[in-house]
Amino acid sequence: MASYNRVVLLGNVTRDPELRYIASGTAVTDIGLAVNDRRKTATGEWVEETTFVDVTLWGRTAEVAGEYVTKGAPILIEGRLKLDTWEKDGKKNSKLRVVGEKMQLLGSRGEGGGGRGGKPRVAAGRPAASTDEYGQGGDYDGGDMGASTAGGDGGDDIPF
Repeated sequence: MASYNRVVLLGNVTRDPELRYIASGTAVTDIGLAVNDRRKTATGEWVEETTFVDVTLWGRTAEVAGEYVTKGAPILIEGRLKLDTWEKDGKKNSKLRVVGEKMQLLGSRGEGGGGRGGKPRVAAGRPAASTDEYGQGGDYDGGDMGASTAGGDGGDDIPF
């Protein structure tokens, strides 16, 4: 039987990313993402539910996040689920997280909360920059989310 492991999340960053480098020189950063869901209960009342997700980014994507992502910023993450397991004091622990392979920054520079009704950040009339885990332009085609420009036409407005 085939399997498929893909996650697409759109939410707000819960803390400023802390960029670090592992021994091999590869960049890595962990971010928290708050994803809101609004639904109706059986009684007809609306309830808001927030899910907090830990996301790990690698390579150029981690460097971009470390430089441009701030607490409260809206971002789109595409990646895969990974289960971490460890043992501490004889007790087995596990945690499900997302390994982000593509990231798209939403909102414009200096907006802080990313207004614009969820539209992508635009620089010089071009859509928001996105990167994948290898630091190359993403290929996410999410309707009005915009096309990727990273690694594109060599423009100097976006430094990645």
